[in-house]
Amino acid sequence: MSTPTTPDIRAGRISAAECAVRFADATPRFTSAQAVLEAERCLYCFDAPCATACPTHIDVPSFIRRVADGNLRGSAHAILEANPLGGMCARVCPTENLCEQVCVRNTQEDRPVAIGRLQRHAVDALMESARPQLFARAASTGKKIAVVGAGPAGLACAHTLARLGHEVLAFDARPKPGGLNEYGLAAYKTPDNFAQREIAWLLAIGGITIRSAWKLETSAQFDALRKDYDAVFLAFGLASTHRLNILGEQLDGVQDAVDFIATLRQSDDPTTLPIGRRVVVIGGGMTAVDAAVQSKLLGAETVSLVYRRGPEAMSASKAEQDWAQTHGVTILHWLSPVEVTGTGHVSGVRFARQTMVDGKLTATGEMASLQADMVFKAIGQDLGNPVLAQAGLKLEGARIATDDSGLTNLSGVWAGGDCRAGGLELTVQAVQHGKLSAQSIHAQLTFMPGAQGAPAP
Repeated sequence: MSTPTTPDIRAGRISAAECAVRFADATPRFTSAQAVLEAERCLYCFDAPCATACPTHIDVPSFIRRVADGNLRGSAHAILEANPLGGMCARVCPTENLCEQVCVRNTQEDRPVAIGRLQRHAVDALMESARPQLFARAASTGKKIAVVGAGPAGLACAHTLARLGHEVLAFDARPKPGGLNEYGLAAYKTPDNFAQREIAWLLAIGGITIRSAWKLETSAQFDALRKDYDAVFLAFGLASTHRLNILGEQLDGVQDAVDFIATLRQSDDPTTLPIGRRVVVIGGGMTAVDAAVQSKLLGAETVSLVYRRGPEAMSASKAEQDWAQTHGVTILHWLSPVEVTGTGHVSGVRFARQTMVDGKLTATGEMASLQADMVFKAIGQDLGNPVLAQAGLKLEGARIATDDSGLTNLSGVWAGGDCRAGGLELTVQAVQHGKLSAQSIHAQLTFMPGAQGAPAP
């Protein structure tokens, strides 16, 4: 493999006009007529499988029927009652693997009802209306709850608690609230600053204060939260990225995909971001796809997404994989990185070809190499916070162990979202975690008999 002496990395590979086209909304909105026509395809099933498949259990037939009837406010109410971040979930939820996968129209017409797009149609109509607020706070309970992390789980918990009359202070390490919704998703999935517009709607109910640039770094901080607040909900996601642990990983031009995505999301002008002519992305999930596609959109000549197993094992959905390939990304399977090559700056990656032998991933002895000016790592994340164990929280697989309501082994402390053990690592499930924990916190603080998380009589 030839090694160029100078990496080909530069900004401005595409014009501003072309950039606007490439990073436009990935899924155009329905017109009113299109929404009604699509809604009328729904059979309004009794005990609908789509509602069961939704982690937040939105009453899908109910909200779709209201779209068909032209009652978009009522439709949005049905959605947001179950999922206060229903607008974002409509944009980023893998509906093809959840509600739309079980739609009965798949067997009749080989095409499900476009549930996600209809959900977005209803919620967007509400957000843009003269009266976007649907909910009101209950009378004040005098209770204060600390939420650590203002991502999907933390925001859903805060909103649910505020509706129930509690005061919530949400602490977040970033300058803006939103978590992965603000920093971790491809720009073309959430254009026009939707993450912040949705948060503004959510905060408008009152009773929620956001404190930015705050990190949980010591056991003393954690103890103070437990002392000063009636309950604590931990929802800070996964802060540390996994390492490749191979030679050359420290070379310039090698970076975490999540950092690249966050930088791009916060950029006012993506054309100013430098991108390599040849980009290699290592990983098989949604983050890998987002990094790969956006590299291509920024003007990279060749982008290779490399995964150590087969396509069926990738955590990125089939739709995400197809999206990458239709945008010019080459997906390579059965290759495990063994060395990042280069002198000072990355010039390529060497891979060992893999196969399955008796159910175990095994090297075949063959090698493959790819030239690269930039390498993005997207091989997973973990908590990376020693304070949790020091504080006495029980961990499971390096994440926080909880019961079904999110209650941890420490009294008065709940957890949800990606930092909680188990689950799908999806925005929609994080929302459900936050909602259920809020209900459990409310039950304990108001001593509702028989509720999950309530103290024993």
